[in-house]
Amino acid sequence: MKTPEKALAAVYPGSFDPATNGHLDVIERAATTFDRLVVAVGRNSTKTPLFTPDERVEILRACCTPWPNVSVTTFDGMLVNFARERGARVLIKGLRAVSDFEYEFQMALANRHLAPDIETLFLMAGAEHLYLSSSIVKEIARLGGDIAALVPPPVEARLKEKFARPAANPLPAGDEPLKT
Repeated sequence: MKTPEKALAAVYPGSFDPATNGHLDVIERAATTFDRLVVAVGRNSTKTPLFTPDERVEILRACCTPWPNVSVTTFDGMLVNFARERGARVLIKGLRAVSDFEYEFQMALANRHLAPDIETLFLMAGAEHLYLSSSIVKEIARLGGDIAALVPPPVEARLKEKFARPAANPLPAGDEPLKT
């Protein structure tokens, strides 16, 4: 085992709103590749998240208990500065589709310009997770669909809480049950 000063550390940033099994696939693979992995929940002012940053950290910590070398925290500001503060020399970026690559490639080049000492490593999500996105998961959960195979149990529980309909008013105003 490497000493903490020599440990190879990586940062896996994202919004994780919510974390999916695709995210956990990338976390697991990065955790087995690096001595330390920091999962960094970004505060993105351009998005309206379902969960607060603190909620996302809490949920992800529950999901990451199998990997003792993984820590979860929030970050704000420049990713390369955050990585340097954590002693990380590698940024992990999960990819699903070509559209992900195009954006992430531009970000990797910008980060390399800002911090040539920090590498970006792209990890493809497993084939079974390629279609998954947080947006899709939220929409299925909002509509009452089964998300058990899409997200880890702590995420499923929190999404069910967020989208639970009050028993006194199970249908939106103006809707009536179908008569048979």
